[in-house]
Amino acid sequence: MANYPKDFRYSKDHEWVQPTVDGKARVGITEYAQRQLGDVVFVELPKVGAKFEANRPFGTVESVKAVSELYAPASGTVSAINEELNDEPELINTDAHSGGWIIELKLTKTSELEALLSAAEYEAYVAEGSE
Repeated sequence: MANYPKDFRYSKDHEWVQPTVDGKARVGITEYAQRQLGDVVFVELPKVGAKFEANRPFGTVESVKAVSELYAPASGTVSAINEELNDEPELINTDAHSGGWIIELKLTKTSELEALLSAAEYEAYVAEGSE
């Protein structure tokens, strides 16, 4: 069982959100998701300034097994992207919950975070055999 950070929130699409005190949040994919994908070889990143609504695609991650869409777990404007992923997409495999972050959002609806799963709820969801 992976160790999911307790201060993160999780979507059923296997993205994590790490909220910060300034109304921003980092977003990435979970340890579970990266294991399911296998070796990540490319990440399509959005442009800084792009706006996304919750549950809408914001990019893709390509692995040796598949190409998967990434979904915004909350609404907001992209305030930063992890440019290291351009040269080292494998950071998602080696450090999914820290160095493998994908985007940072300036949240427009922080209340949407309450609808996401806690670490314990996400672990139970994965254990039940999520998609």
